[in-house]
Amino acid sequence: MNGFIEQKVSLEKCPALVLNADYRPLSYYPLSLWSWQDAIKSVFLDRVIIVSNYDREIRSPSLKMPLPSVIALKNYIVPVTKPSFTRFNVFLRDKFSCQYCGGNEELTFDHLLPRSKGGETNWSNVVTACSACNVKKGGKLLKFSGMQLNQYPYRPSTEDLHRNGKHFPPNYLHKSWMDYLYWDVELES
Repeated sequence: MNGFIEQKVSLEKCPALVLNADYRPLSYYPLSLWSWQDAIKSVFLDRVIIVSNYDREIRSPSLKMPLPSVIALKNYIVPVTKPSFTRFNVFLRDKFSCQYCGGNEELTFDHLLPRSKGGETNWSNVVTACSACNVKKGGKLLKFSGMQLNQYPYRPSTEDLHRNGKHFPPNYLHKSWMDYLYWDVELES
């Protein structure tokens, strides 16, 4: 983006990518972004290092400074090793696709061992399913449903979720973020 265009974009559309102290994003999905106000506040509180800037400035009566586009925390935050069991994390583990048909419309989740038969709501018994497949399977056991799973459920690590999150980038990625988002992706030979 050239500087002329960036100067016309609303500040609300200029978030800062937040990196941990090791220069890796705090999270990929959702992408770790802070508003421009939080980024500036953290700069003044000396909590972050400015890594890259937008081609625009912010001004006050007594100060003029470049608007940060990438910031890195000065203190390392230890990532969570065991992600919380949430609907969102189940969908992310399963890459937002039905584990029966591969579709991605009207997603819900399905208990492999139905709750009516004593099944629990946990990582090893729940998969992402579209509404149609969920209704089709109903309260049956998987082996009696005539359906097959694309992938059996498992407890993902934070790294698993980060890896899957890279497949679903936000609608907008600033050019200054690219070196920090995909630096650990294997290069083609």
